[in-house]
Amino acid sequence: MNPQAKLIFIISLLMGTSITISSNHWVLAWTGLEINTLAVLPLISKSHHPRAVEAATKYFLVQATASALVLFSSMINAWHNGQWDITQLTHPIACLIMTAAISMKLGLVPFHFWFPEVLQGSSLITGLFLSTAMKFPPMVLLLLTSQSLNPTFLTIMAILSVAIGGWSGLNQTQVRKIMAFSSISHLGWMAIIITYSPKLTLMNFYLYAMMTAAVFLTLNSMKVLKLSTLMTAWTKMPSLSAMLLLTLLSLAGLPPMTGFLPKWLIIQELTKQEMASAAVVISLLSLLSLFFYLRLAYCATITLPPHTTNHMKQWHTNKPINISIAMLITMSIMLLPISPMIFAII
Repeated sequence: MNPQAKLIFIISLLMGTSITISSNHWVLAWTGLEINTLAVLPLISKSHHPRAVEAATKYFLVQATASALVLFSSMINAWHNGQWDITQLTHPIACLIMTAAISMKLGLVPFHFWFPEVLQGSSLITGLFLSTAMKFPPMVLLLLTSQSLNPTFLTIMAILSVAIGGWSGLNQTQVRKIMAFSSISHLGWMAIIITYSPKLTLMNFYLYAMMTAAVFLTLNSMKVLKLSTLMTAWTKMPSLSAMLLLTLLSLAGLPPMTGFLPKWLIIQELTKQEMASAAVVISLLSLLSLFFYLRLAYCATITLPPHTTNHMKQWHTNKPINISIAMLITMSIMLLPISPMIFAII
């Protein structure tokens, strides 16, 4: 892709995100979401592969439907209440439609079917954008309207997201699909707590984006797209493979890594809200996603693929690790000791 064209699309992404997160009017927020959608479509389909074109088409149809539902919901609310303010979403039907629209934008269950297919048809860097930056504007809209939404409905969607995200990722061999189901599972943790502690949801999203960025950039450096390639990548960049092991364990939420912090705080907040049963269920269901994280970590560092013939390993490279990857991996692993400061902020 032409560098000038890529720069225009990246600037459009930043502009659309800025418009949505800073607006107080539903039409402005909708405009930002549409700019985001139109800017990311060429990035998805830039490889001219049939799978990339299919992914871009699916992404366009889903996002256009979700944006139409956002506009429809805000119009219903304005018709009944005379308010276009994002925080004044009070009509019950408008709230229900808005929950469905934002869930479709994010990829929450039961509107999650498009996300693994789109991520599989994209490159790793575009997949990183779709998993993090493109989820930020709808997440902000969900935060702004969280006090109007039905907490029981959100809790059911969250538990189903953690269950299906973990269950569907068990049998995958494509790394991008595994990361897509990982995203669906993490979104469940964010959705279950959003009506009780929006700041905690935002912190969870920031930490998830940081850990996911570390994993995607590491996989991109190692040129890994499937498990069989990941099994031999340790011969190419052994230090990066070892760091990938720790980052994946952090993404799974194992102590003493950074990823344990949001899960710990969410379980604590759910217990305070007398939702101990939901906390137990979502904790047990997260063991499903822990399995495929451990599978990725095992393939990255411990095992070689079973072959009856001699297997050609990749050449070892002495290329230095990118400084941004090193910083992201360090933060993904070692932020748990600053949890008292985060408690004070929350």
